Amino acid sequence: MSCSSLLAQSGRQKKAEQLFNSFSYTKAIEKYEKLIEKDFNKNYAQRQIGNAYMMLRQPEKAVTYYREAVKGENIPPVYYYYYAQALRGTKEYKASRKWMKKFKKTNQNDSRVSEFFEKQDITSAIFNKQEKYTLSSLDINTEFSDYGATMIDSSIVFVSTRDPGVSILRKYAWNNQPFLDMYIADKNGNVSKIKGDVNSIYHEGTATFNKAKNRMYFTRNNYLNNKKIKDKKGTVNLKIFTATLVNNEWKNIQETGVNSDQYSSGHPSLNNDGTKLYFTSNRPGGLGGSDIYVADVSQNGALSNPTNLGSIVNTEGDEMFPFIHSEGTLFFSSDGHVGLGMLDVFATVKNDDSQIINTINLGKPLNSNKDDFAYYLDEKGFSGYISSNREGGMGDDDIYTFNRIPPFKVKGQIFDDANGLPLEGAKVSLMDRNGNEIAYFITKKDGYYEEYIDRDAQFSIQGSKEKYTSVTKTFNTFNQENKEAVTVNLDINIVLKPIEDIIILADLDIIYFDLNQHYIRKDAAYELNKIVSLMRKYPGMVIRLESHTDSRAKDHYNLNLSERRAKATNDYIVKNGINQNRIIAYEGFGETRLVNHCSNGVKCSEDEHQLNRRTEFVIIKMK
Repeated sequence: MSCSSLLAQSGRQKKAEQLFNSFSYTKAIEKYEKLIEKDFNKNYAQRQIGNAYMMLRQPEKAVTYYREAVKGENIPPVYYYYYAQALRGTKEYKASRKWMKKFKKTNQNDSRVSEFFEKQDITSAIFNKQEKYTLSSLDINTEFSDYGATMIDSSIVFVSTRDPGVSILRKYAWNNQPFLDMYIADKNGNVSKIKGDVNSIYHEGTATFNKAKNRMYFTRNNYLNNKKIKDKKGTVNLKIFTATLVNNEWKNIQETGVNSDQYSSGHPSLNNDGTKLYFTSNRPGGLGGSDIYVADVSQNGALSNPTNLGSIVNTEGDEMFPFIHSEGTLFFSSDGHVGLGMLDVFATVKNDDSQIINTINLGKPLNSNKDDFAYYLDEKGFSGYISSNREGGMGDDDIYTFNRIPPFKVKGQIFDDANGLPLEGAKVSLMDRNGNEIAYFITKKDGYYEEYIDRDAQFSIQGSKEKYTSVTKTFNTFNQENKEAVTVNLDINIVLKPIEDIIILADLDIIYFDLNQHYIRKDAAYELNKIVSLMRKYPGMVIRLESHTDSRAKDHYNLNLSERRAKATNDYIVKNGINQNRIIAYEGFGETRLVNHCSNGVKCSEDEHQLNRRTEFVIIKMK
């Protein structure tokens, strides 16, 4: 290559860099393509085109260039991650895992790596069992970008790059579309620009409103009073502004205190009582590209210094578009947490102290392999809006409305056929139509189980326990039309029959006595009634009774007391209709068979002594 040609290509690369750094990605791609044609710094140009297409949210095109770029020598390892992300955007999940493994070798401490390999099966990270949704595109969508829907009274406020009635369209170099403005659509679908001074010649972004609907927080480029301000790199950043409603128009545009000329802040979301503002920012000190922050809002509307929500929410990637629901759950979009594609919508999980302890992916159909963002949920929690550039839309970004189908819950109890009582320690297995176990539980004393399941599917449920005959029941959730209830319940109780020649000994619970007493307490009577029921159920059942005392008092006294306890137990069973010849013996052992360390002279609590004052039941024969 001649010196003049080298200079020409060097100049072309410099121009491409200028376009890329000023977010003119479409034009930058054209310049980088020329460099590839001339075989000048080819690998770098491939990487930059891949980056540009990802910024334009076109992973199917980015994959082509990343695929070639990662073949190069000495490529920065972060491109393995970029390639993996692009592959997820095209639903190539197996290939995505391969390149994440390669990225992991040099980035062990990256939170995106650790989370990805903790949840290698992406579907295990998706919260799609407990809630299902119907999803449909809004009629207000156009061939342009429409997103960020929120409700104000019965109208929808959103932003769009459409610009009806304007003879000259000012286009944004990033994607060669017009600048975003804020619009409002009434309940009849009539769309107009929002009234007042909110819209400018630059971008306006998503908005949030106070409860009285007379104050708005919204995103806009750093442009106020006809002045555009750039940072040191020449970028016009985003800022959060406020507007107040005056005579049905949004006026008095003012900056908020979280802004800076040197970085961006945007995507505001106000909590229900107007005391906290959640927003996105790429300010210094964050964990990744853009993080989510929260600031306190004073009574006069002033904002405190913001707090980063930390590493449970924020990652080395980008978190954005927070939405705080009236019940306190925070929803947001992220490309750093494990998801189905590029930006996915997540929800936070809080503990009893209202601290965020985890995040969950909202799953399909809310999330797709493309960008899913600007989630909004109505106050009742049943319907809302989400924005997406998924396949099948009308334009670049589209607004979708969703309605939640209530979760379906199967629940019930496991009972012992011998006595009709709840059975502890039974295994309940839930299986799909192919017999694959998808969940299991071990019952507690109440024998209860419950699990959320999918609609329109076939399942089988099996109850089992050692020394019992297993029972399996098949059911389905087809044609369940109840869409209004919070949860739709399906009750399935299972009765397990003991294997007759080996009765479960655990059901013959020990009975206890008060100190120096041999009368039958109420709790003991309950257990003895179970034994009477069992002996009626199984006429061939023969038992022996063994009674004991604690170590206090003299040995001969304790022996006599234990014999009285054995006789009292025997008499109760016989009195309730069981023939005496089915109790082969009742015997007292005094303090000779303690169940713990509480022997003579050892200091023990009353509860510990209580364990020794007992009658036990031994099955001698079972027919």
